[in-house]
Amino acid sequence: MAQASKRKRTAVDRGGTTTLKGKYAVPALDKTFDVIELLASTPGGATMNEIATRLGRSMGELFRIVIAMESRGLLQKSPETDRYTVAYKFLELALRATPAQDLTRTAAPAMQLLVNQIKQSCHLVVPNGGEGLVVYRQENPDMRGFMVRVGASVNLARSCSGRVILAFSDDQQRDRMLQLAERLLRTRINRTELDQQLARVRARGYEQCASPITHGVTDISYPIFGFYGNLMAALTVPFLELLDGSQKVGLDAARKYLERAAQSVSTALGHHESLKKSSRKRA
Repeated sequence: MAQASKRKRTAVDRGGTTTLKGKYAVPALDKTFDVIELLASTPGGATMNEIATRLGRSMGELFRIVIAMESRGLLQKSPETDRYTVAYKFLELALRATPAQDLTRTAAPAMQLLVNQIKQSCHLVVPNGGEGLVVYRQENPDMRGFMVRVGASVNLARSCSGRVILAFSDDQQRDRMLQLAERLLRTRINRTELDQQLARVRARGYEQCASPITHGVTDISYPIFGFYGNLMAALTVPFLELLDGSQKVGLDAARKYLERAAQSVSTALGHHESLKKSSRKRA
């Protein structure tokens, strides 16, 4: 009886949650989750020494755990600051393991409805290091149209989708993405000019501009938000204007349909403005 009682005993860990003691405790796994939870709540990342200090553990206890997670692509280390951050692979695994929260599955019905309404294609872009990445698309059901392939990379500073991603990301995330983008492009980005562009995007809630790549296409893009108001993706329509008068939905009407679609996807992901405000207060 005493042994069974001991197994059921609980204790409060450093994060304020309860963990089972006895044969169910797995110290290495506990430390792994401690590191993940710490970095998940530290957008700017932390060095190995900072991780150990904040968790109240020694470097020796955590070193192999952190290196193992980095080698599996779960953590990424900045070569400039030696700071570790949670890698995009966590989101990839989470999306595969939890279909209800799968961004593409959640967005698919709204995107299908959108293309049927406006007779234009649309695509979903997520932040991916120093670029945007097209992870899903719906094609124009009509005979003619313009589309972007899944897997295509998107320039964050120059593209419509990229500026939406940058404009609605928090300051730390935006700065990190721009640092990675500059390293990738091997050139400096005019931050003053870009900041002015992003301020305009935030003010109107979307971006609309002539395609920097294709003549005759106007890109329109709206943000997709997650549960706490965090930027998840940009939903974009590359609007191709036809010259033969057969187009039934114009640019302005298409933008309104796109806005409703983006709001629908955000709502399906659990986004609500009140949750966004409460998360800001906690921060």
